[in-house]
Amino acid sequence: MVGAGDVATRRIASLLDVDADVSVVAPDATDSVHEWAEAGRLRLSQRAFEDTDLNGPVLAFACTGDAQVNAMVAELGRTKGVLVQRADNAGASDFLVPAVVRRDALQIAISSDGQAPTLARILRSRLDAWLPRAYGDLARLAGDFRDQVKEKLPRQHRARFWLRVLDGPIAEKVFTGRLAEARRDMKRALADDRPDVPVRGEVYLVGAGPGDPDLLTSRALRLMQRADVVLYDSLIPRAIVDLSNPQAERIHVGKRASRHTLPQDDINALMVRLAGEGKRVLRLKGGDPFVFGRGGEEIAQLAEAGVAFQVVPGITAASGCAAYAGIPLTHRDYAQSVTFVTGHLKQGELELPWPQLARTGQTVVFFMAVKSLSVICEALREHGLAENWPAALVIEGTTIRQQLLVGTLADLPARVARETIEGPALLIVGEVVRLNETLGWFRPNPDTRGPA
Repeated sequence: MVGAGDVATRRIASLLDVDADVSVVAPDATDSVHEWAEAGRLRLSQRAFEDTDLNGPVLAFACTGDAQVNAMVAELGRTKGVLVQRADNAGASDFLVPAVVRRDALQIAISSDGQAPTLARILRSRLDAWLPRAYGDLARLAGDFRDQVKEKLPRQHRARFWLRVLDGPIAEKVFTGRLAEARRDMKRALADDRPDVPVRGEVYLVGAGPGDPDLLTSRALRLMQRADVVLYDSLIPRAIVDLSNPQAERIHVGKRASRHTLPQDDINALMVRLAGEGKRVLRLKGGDPFVFGRGGEEIAQLAEAGVAFQVVPGITAASGCAAYAGIPLTHRDYAQSVTFVTGHLKQGELELPWPQLARTGQTVVFFMAVKSLSVICEALREHGLAENWPAALVIEGTTIRQQLLVGTLADLPARVARETIEGPALLIVGEVVRLNETLGWFRPNPDTRGPA
């Protein structure tokens, strides 16, 4: 390595990650390079480059800030048979250095052919954040059993076997940290007279978040792509449903304002039946499945029926909509606690602990509160909150269709009554609502609003 500045340091770090034998020549070096040298991880010569420095190495990197020095290193490398990469001129280099995402034995290289190295690094960072670390464990598991599979299965059957291992129940056990179980299932599969991975249905209970597809977790996206059947609610935007496996069967099971496509018991039974047929069932729910999403009821039914399931939490509507509305749910000066409450009316009534909800120094978030808004505001005032106590209704929060109606307990119901509200809405009550005036950042252009 000729040079030891910031660019050279990044190169050196990548080389050390793969246990390369590294020698560095540079008059000055970064703190990181000094630390590596002191730890014995590389050899550092603090001086100017000399011709003899290319006697022996296989590869050389010219990473100085001096184009003339870099050109000299490259030219000398050609005479000595050493491949040289110039950090300042990809076209004059003998090889390119891709951005690499590593998961143990699994590696993904990204190259822009030297045209946009920063873009390659950006893509690497995004892939690194998205790609589960467990892929390294999965690759290692495959390597451990590779020879056994070759001995057991004829060539024409191996590809199908590996496909079902690497994208099936065994892989899921690896992804959920059950490595011992995954190895046990591999051994059992290979011990059978007709080795195969058993077809077993499973349900993925996935929180889809409040509406913005970018708020989905990487785990949610991975399972969405694996599903054979998708059961989705009315509140799930089409843009999110469309991210699921395009070959999967899609079944709308949503509920809106007392209109139920399927009763809850029928949804539970449907999941059990589909999983019993060996299908991977995605149960896609808005927000977080365990926050007013009846997820607990659904997995209780699955557990009783002996159906395997996973639960993937999502960003609940309370935190997502509040964040996009510029309303912090807690604040040292205004709210030391936050309470989530359902605003769903039962037989036209709303039975809630109003004295506790009407206290100052807290934020109260009401889910499904549009129809009960007047009842809520009146009850809070009756139990002690002032008429001018701040309240806000967030409609279709986190999406380009987001609307924010800010008012007080006294005037907000009348304002909402003048609006036609069809999408999901969330009511936030508390002094933190006032902070929207200065903290509001997400202001979608009404002209761009279209189908979610």
